[in-house]
Amino acid sequence: MTVTSVNESTGRAPRATGRQVVRPSSPPPRDLQRTFRLVLATVWLLDAALQLQPFMFTRGSNGFSGMLNGLAAGNPGILYHSVTWNASNVYHYPILTNAIFASVQFMIAFGIVYKRTCKPALVLSILWSIGVWWFGEGAGAVFLGGATPFGGGPGGVLFYALLAVLLWPSDGSDKPFVAARTVGLRVAKAIWAVVWGVLAVLSLVGSGRSPQSLHDLVAGLNSGQPGWLAHIDRSSESLFLHHGTALAVLLAFVCVIVAAGVYAPPQIAQATVALAIVAFALIWVAVQDFGGILAGGATDPNSGLLVILLALIYWPLGTPRVATNGATSVPLSVGRGG
Repeated sequence: MTVTSVNESTGRAPRATGRQVVRPSSPPPRDLQRTFRLVLATVWLLDAALQLQPFMFTRGSNGFSGMLNGLAAGNPGILYHSVTWNASNVYHYPILTNAIFASVQFMIAFGIVYKRTCKPALVLSILWSIGVWWFGEGAGAVFLGGATPFGGGPGGVLFYALLAVLLWPSDGSDKPFVAARTVGLRVAKAIWAVVWGVLAVLSLVGSGRSPQSLHDLVAGLNSGQPGWLAHIDRSSESLFLHHGTALAVLLAFVCVIVAAGVYAPPQIAQATVALAIVAFALIWVAVQDFGGILAGGATDPNSGLLVILLALIYWPLGTPRVATNGATSVPLSVGRGG
């Protein structure tokens, strides 16, 4: 038996036990959990900047209060009154309320960046997201039967809260995927399956499978878009009008496959996560129009970007390596002399 390394001072091979030799530990790997938190902070920063657009500070149907009132219509009484109460405050104090809204989101974005303020900022992001979902998004149109994932259902802001939970600072390995580091592998898999199961159901209920509703969803975002994006919108509108139900069923099928993929072997799991990323990248561009950012009328980037971020923290990274006392065990190369 021969070894692969030789001690330079003695000319002898290092002592091996069995088939392993202990070597100095390598530099610590990059903290992917923190990297993804910085990405989340960047999205919050974008959301805060969108809150500062001039129309957000104006009254009337074209202002922020008008948008809120439009989201209230048709909802159950308690939700209707919650949204209209919020809209009334925004209408009477547009500058103050929007300044407060933007400030909170800036606080969340910058708070996530720094270690001392990260956890309080994540708690604030969870509470703020739930409040915005109820008082600002009308519960994502879930009670209206219009919360299709094509349009952002069940509400893009809920993904901020979910990402805050899954990216909560914690020690440990980023393997087998980053989302499992804080809540554990079993809970992380269950969360993934539930999220994609809900998306599958929302693709098929209410107006989520209606060709005309899906067509109108895209048409409502078309105004003011750049020429190239407007051209994509017209193609999407036509596709939905003629094949809307089939596309809704296809999206539901994709969501079911993605939900089950987290329990599959790593190579299959990678394929299903990649499928999720591609599907929602297409939705974010061809249906959600980047949340309407390029048209100057967006209040947030919509769900497509956040679902992609969620999928990335579930990307399989392999099996954690076991180390003892800071040393990494590496198999010793053996062979026959001669």
